[in-house]
Amino acid sequence: MDVHELLAQASQHVAAAKPMIPMYIHLIVSALFPIYAGAHASLSRPSSAAKPSKKDKEDKDAEEDDEEEDVVQKMEGLSPKDAVIFPITAGLVLAFLYWLIKRYGADLINLIMGWYFSGVGVYSVAKLVNDGLNMIVSFMLPDYVASKGKLWTADNVKKCYMTEGKESKDSERSELRQPSPLLPVDIYDGFFDTVWSIRQTIKQKYTTKAFVKDQFDFKANMTLVNALSAMLGLGSILYSNLVGKPWYLINLQGFAVCYSALQFMSPTSFTTGSLILSGLFFYDIWAVFFTPLMVTVAKNLDQPIKLVFPRPEEPSQTPGEPPVRSYSMLGLGDIVLPGIMIGLALRFDLFMFYLRKQQKKTSNAKNKDGQDAQNEEVEKAPYVPASGNRGEKFWTSSLNASAKPPKLSASFPKPYFTASMVGYVAGMLATLGVMSIFQHAQPALLYLVPGVLLSLWGTGLVRGELKEMWQFSEAITGEQLDDEEQKKLSEEEEKERKRKAELGLFGRLWDEIVGSGGDEKKDGEDDKKEKDAAKSKQQEDDGTLVAFSLKRYSPAASTERSSTSEPSVEADTVLVNKDE
Repeated sequence: MDVHELLAQASQHVAAAKPMIPMYIHLIVSALFPIYAGAHASLSRPSSAAKPSKKDKEDKDAEEDDEEEDVVQKMEGLSPKDAVIFPITAGLVLAFLYWLIKRYGADLINLIMGWYFSGVGVYSVAKLVNDGLNMIVSFMLPDYVASKGKLWTADNVKKCYMTEGKESKDSERSELRQPSPLLPVDIYDGFFDTVWSIRQTIKQKYTTKAFVKDQFDFKANMTLVNALSAMLGLGSILYSNLVGKPWYLINLQGFAVCYSALQFMSPTSFTTGSLILSGLFFYDIWAVFFTPLMVTVAKNLDQPIKLVFPRPEEPSQTPGEPPVRSYSMLGLGDIVLPGIMIGLALRFDLFMFYLRKQQKKTSNAKNKDGQDAQNEEVEKAPYVPASGNRGEKFWTSSLNASAKPPKLSASFPKPYFTASMVGYVAGMLATLGVMSIFQHAQPALLYLVPGVLLSLWGTGLVRGELKEMWQFSEAITGEQLDDEEQKKLSEEEEKERKRKAELGLFGRLWDEIVGSGGDEKKDGEDDKKEKDAAKSKQQEDDGTLVAFSLKRYSPAASTERSSTSEPSVEADTVLVNKDE
């Protein structure tokens, strides 16, 4: 075969694939969206950074947000044995689903699995919608804006934007009366007042408590966005289970599952992640090329285990019949499994960024013999939250970093994340190209795993950081542990081991199945649980059957926050039924 024939065949394949290009773009963008969003949402303080100092926070809402900004993402760590367990477990589950479909049909399995996945679906969709709505609100109603070369902060009580630390002039206050940079300036004040009231309602925080004797004791801090997200999450699941399952609703649930999984699952280390992906690499080849399991299960199950993409309509083979609409599919495993490695790469970028900012300090001390000696200590840079506040960052991008709060100028280089994303896209393009040429379903991990792993380890080799990659580990908590944290963790594990030893055989079985109210990792959580338990016991002792309360907190004006850190309680609604 000469060059001309090869070029002719290539042109034929390109012409045949041309109508599919929009669908391919849709597929690639849909796969990248949950990976990018989930990886950034998983960011938290790495061990190479120091805890943020409260006295250095310039945000006027620091009293309310301090605890949220330093929360370390708790992630389920994987181990090297999962490289063996995952492929075997996946193969057994796949074979079992294939047998159920062949034996009982797909309709019954879809009905059962639809309700089985409902709990996860409600939570995942609600979380995705909640984060998305909060980001939209930050763009439409930002807390910070830049104007006339200065930073202005929204004051919901005074209904205007004010400069930091001082009253603004009347002319400037009039100009910054607009509650959103998206609105024109020349609108009457009555409309602005209405929008400011809407803004205050959206951002209002509520503490909801509910108690049912012998059933549950619930407490949560919520906003209207949280409540709306929960209703939309519940509504999407009810619609898909009771009405129908359009492809876009299946994709929404698939996006949500991927988005949540990337925040709660970590391969722990690059070596463990590489082993797991390598094992699933061979599993995917076996499931697609050597058995009908994967294709049969994927085509028959309408569950949030895949993304569905409509293909161009094809004419029906039966005269007079409407065009036939078919769909291409991408399994969620092809997004989540490479995605957890890409998320690890982003957190490694953050770790390396703060590692380079560490400084060594030398201090004078006495050794054991009483002689003068020098101690060398490592001083860590304080951590600045690297995610969130996208709207505020956009509207203040014209200001210098020194004129903004640290959280609005936080950024760090992302060489490993960028390289892994490029490798993922290359693997996806290879998958689609081979599928288009051979017109046969392809195991996506066959191309995605080499693309991601080669890009990651290749970047480490080029940058001379293979040693750092090899040693980096997020342990079981989603962050790399330093010596002090590792010691604390060991003490907690020893304490937990002694507690379980005192339970006995049946006590340990009950503890594994139901859980326990034993030792927690944070003393603050212990105190909170003890208080809640005491309150619940008091309600039971009082004969309370049902209790519900809703408290609305109204933050003080920004100029008054320095005088008080306690929010005022606006309303308290309680419903209590007691035994007669």
